[in-house]
Amino acid sequence: MRIVVSEFISLDGVVQAPGGPDEDTDGGFAHGGWSHPFFDPEAVGGAFDDALAKADALLFGRRTWQTMAAAWPERAGDPFADRMNAIPKHVVSRTLDESALTWENTTLIAGDKAVARIRELHGTDGGDLLVMGSPTLVRTLLHEGLVDELRLMVMPVILGGGKTIFPGDGALRTLELVSTVTSAAGVHVCTYRPVDKG
Repeated sequence: MRIVVSEFISLDGVVQAPGGPDEDTDGGFAHGGWSHPFFDPEAVGGAFDDALAKADALLFGRRTWQTMAAAWPERAGDPFADRMNAIPKHVVSRTLDESALTWENTTLIAGDKAVARIRELHGTDGGDLLVMGSPTLVRTLLHEGLVDELRLMVMPVILGGGKTIFPGDGALRTLELVSTVTSAAGVHVCTYRPVDKG
């Protein structure tokens, strides 16, 4: 399975709380919902539709999974929501237990076994393993060389600080720009692949 990461991201590299004001206020982050003015169904929505269509499973960190699990089940009847609800999901957590997995088709990956288990999933046959949000998890995946494709919706906004997906380990990682689409609102939908991944 290819591991594909799809993120809303600001010009200064912030991915925190694009969806709403109460999504993630860690560190006093006050700009929740910052992606809304730049979302358009064709370029940005189309990128997510395409990513989900190629996915055989979703992979989340705990906080993103909890946000999604609270939102998608009640949207049943919409084709995107129906796909989100039906597709197999994996959540990495050190604090959740099986009883908390109320979103259908969710499997728990224990935090202390996450890298090993994700390597196993990565090595199995199938479509994409899609990661949305989940900055802490994505930093780990990038650090471990487990990301096959990075799809960034680069939005024309500077947020002045917040959570990022990029490791701070001093390592140089070269990417190839595979495709880019620009929306009328100035969003660059960019797909990158590590050059050493083939």
